[in-house]
Amino acid sequence: MPTNPAVKKLLFGTVVLLGLLAVVGIVGGAIGSSVLGRAPFISQPEIHLPPQPVFPSASRNKHLGLTENQGVHGISSKPDSEHSVDPHAKPKEDVGSHADDTSEKHHSTPLEPMEFAITNTMLSAWFASLVLILLFVWGARKRSMVPGRLQSLVEVLFEGVLSFATGVLGADMARKCFPVVATIFFFVLFNAWLALLPFYQFLGFVDSDNNIKAHLLRPAGTDLNMPLALALVSFVLVEYWGFRSHGFGYLKKFFAFGSIFKKGIFQGVIDIIVGALELVSECVRIVAFTFRLFGNMTAGEILVVMITFLFPLVLTNLVYGLEILVGLIQSVIFAGLTLVFISVATSHEEH
Repeated sequence: MPTNPAVKKLLFGTVVLLGLLAVVGIVGGAIGSSVLGRAPFISQPEIHLPPQPVFPSASRNKHLGLTENQGVHGISSKPDSEHSVDPHAKPKEDVGSHADDTSEKHHSTPLEPMEFAITNTMLSAWFASLVLILLFVWGARKRSMVPGRLQSLVEVLFEGVLSFATGVLGADMARKCFPVVATIFFFVLFNAWLALLPFYQFLGFVDSDNNIKAHLLRPAGTDLNMPLALALVSFVLVEYWGFRSHGFGYLKKFFAFGSIFKKGIFQGVIDIIVGALELVSECVRIVAFTFRLFGNMTAGEILVVMITFLFPLVLTNLVYGLEILVGLIQSVIFAGLTLVFISVATSHEEH
């Protein structure tokens, strides 16, 4: 326990302030506001699994059921009236009968298979990429034997990932795979951590009731396309080094038909079945990689949104701390499994 009176006062004041903020968050949250019979401090969020288009505006309005509203910050919108009828031409009693149609009309719809639009997850991926590029380029811009703070940070990050890769693959192979593996690691990590910035939660397009219909930025990991793309990159990298190390003999791992002539029919059939299972396992990795990252990132985002809605302010920080840990774990798992699979593919066992 601190003995300095000034430190004690500071700690006491901090605890009191956090306690007051926690009480305000509970009272102003959805549960407290419901008990007190008034509107919550934060409007009710909408959860969407498909990415939402934000640009161009025509595509955004079509899929979100919005029209441009020039009165609020340039990105606010009103409910779309595309399918509505002029209210002056309808009796009042008909308006209530179509309430269900109106609410259904405003639900977000996913993009068509061949339709192109810039989505909020795409913007988030670009933002994370830009931050990564600026961080590492700026950190390496003026290299010196006595590094500054930014250069030291970049060196620590690089050395940490390189040491991790060296422990799995060895020094020579780790340096060859380092660029792709490090890119995967930092891209997953920064996408998860940057999503915790406050403007991810409140910057978006709102309707006439001031409810956010689509966030301008949404974590790229919550879009199934991004984990799938990373899984395909990892898969191609593993197969590339497998062929690079063993040539076309790498295929013997999956198609062991020659074992019938070398080891006899019984052992040959077993080797063929094992090879087929290896081939299926190799392809299933893409699915496992994709849904592991997608599931964890999506669940974390939903948790952050709901806790912010139910208990804003202090209690949300506990979830933020958990999400920082989850982002680090997922980036380590994704990069680490890629390294392990490369190690297996390049091992000099019989192929």
